[in-house]
Order: sequence, then C-alpha cells, then structure tokens
Amino acid sequence: MQDKKGNTIKSPDLNKMKAMVIDARTTIYISADANEEEARNRYLARKNEGKKP
Repeated sequence: MQDKKGNTIKSPDLNKMKAMVIDARTTIYISADANEEEARNRYLARKNEGKKP
C-alpha cells in the first residue's frame, strides 16, 4: 500500500519582492530586478484579454 503525501505549496517570499500599485485597488508583486513598466503592461493586457471591443 502506498503512503499519501500531502500537497506542499511554496509561496514566494514577499519580502524579497517589490510591491507595485496598478490602481487604487490593485497591487501586484514583482521581483526586485523586474521592469515595472513591462510588468504593468503584461498585467493590463492579461486583464483586458477576454473583453469585447
């Protein structure tokens, strides 16, 4: 009989990441050396991906 192993989920350490405010209600965390403008553009593109024109 096999033993079941519990699911282990590793969360990123937010102390090592940089908080970036998108708007008043949205904050995302990016790595300390990431480009802020590129991260903002990727987030907004993903958010608007499924909307109809």
